[in-house]
Amino acid sequence: MYAERPSRLAGAVVWTNAPSGSPARPVLPDGCMDLLWHEGRLLVAGPDTRAYAVDGVPGRWAGVRFFPGTAPTLLGVPAHELRDRRVDLADLWPARRARSLTARVAAAAGPARGVEEAALALAADSGPADPLAARIVAALQAGRSVAATADGLGVGARRLHRRSLAAFGYGPKTLARVLRLQRALALARGGTPLAETAALAGFADQAHLTRDIRRLTGLPPRELLGPAVHGTTGGGPRG
Repeated sequence: MYAERPSRLAGAVVWTNAPSGSPARPVLPDGCMDLLWHEGRLLVAGPDTRAYAVDGVPGRWAGVRFFPGTAPTLLGVPAHELRDRRVDLADLWPARRARSLTARVAAAAGPARGVEEAALALAADSGPADPLAARIVAALQAGRSVAATADGLGVGARRLHRRSLAAFGYGPKTLARVLRLQRALALARGGTPLAETAALAGFADQAHLTRDIRRLTGLPPRELLGPAVHGTTGGGPRG
C-alpha cells in the first residue's frame, strides 16, 4: 500500500510503500528525484524520461520526493548523471559519508521519519538550490513555451538548456512535456473528460494527448488511468 504526506522540507513529499498483493504500479515521469530507503540501503532515484517498472523489487520502501530542481544541490550530483537510474548513495558519495547518513536513517523511529530527517540534514548542510530552477518550473507549469520561458527569464536558449540538464536531468523541452503530462493526469483523474483535459493541459487535441501519454508512459490513457496505476500526480513509489 502506498501513502504520502507533505514533508517538513519545503516542496518535498514523504512516501511509503509496502507490498499489498496488487499489481506493481509504474513510476511515471514527474521531473523529480527521490532519496530512497529499502532493506537497509539508501538509494537515489534520478529523473525519469519514461515509466519505470518496479516489478521484481519486493519489500517495504520509504522515500522523500524532492521538488524538481532541488535534489542536485542537496546530493552534489548533476541530475543528468542520474537520468533514468536508481543508484546506491554509496556509489555517489565517499563511503564514510554514505555510511553515516545510512546509519542515521536506520537509527530513526521508522524509515519514513529517518529518510525525511536525512533530507533535512542534507538541506541544512548544503547551499540554496539554483534559483533559476524554480522559475523554470513555474514558467513551464504555467504552459509557457521554452522560447517564452527563456525570454521571460532573460537567459539564452543554450544557458537554459545547460541549467535544465543540471537541475532536472533533461532539457526544458522534455521537462515541459513531463509537467504537461502531470497536469493532464491530475485533470483526468479528477474526472475531467479527456478531450477537455487535452485542451486545459495545453495539448493541441485529444490525439496529441494520447500520443504523448504513450511516448512517456508506454500505456494508453484508459489503461494508465485505471485502478492499477497510482492516482497521485507525484509519480508514486520510486523503487
